[in-house]
Amino acid sequence: MPNLPISVTTIGLLIASNIFMTFAWYGHLKFKTEKLWVVILVSWGIAFFEYCLMVPANRIGYGTFNAVQLKTIQEVITLTVFVAFSVWYLGEPLKWTTVIGFTLIAAGAAFIFYKP
Repeated sequence: MPNLPISVTTIGLLIASNIFMTFAWYGHLKFKTEKLWVVILVSWGIAFFEYCLMVPANRIGYGTFNAVQLKTIQEVITLTVFVAFSVWYLGEPLKWTTVIGFTLIAAGAAFIFYKP
């Protein structure tokens, strides 16, 4: 595998970790009849892999990005992954208000990277 820029590696790991995180936090919503303790244990198991990706992403990215920038990138990725998850996995419709709201959040996040 070629050496990727730190920013690409960091963002790739953050995307992968957020996919695991989203399934850990919301995947159980399709299994309403399953016992709560079962979905908690399964979610906890899935979240383990999220941490195995998130921690290295932050360690690798810190220095290229500051902590606030890392958190901002992670939040924008979380919203993006969640929208895709809610549409394709949960079958929820994508509303124009969701698109506008998340676009405004992403626009606000852009200020974190602005250098006056």
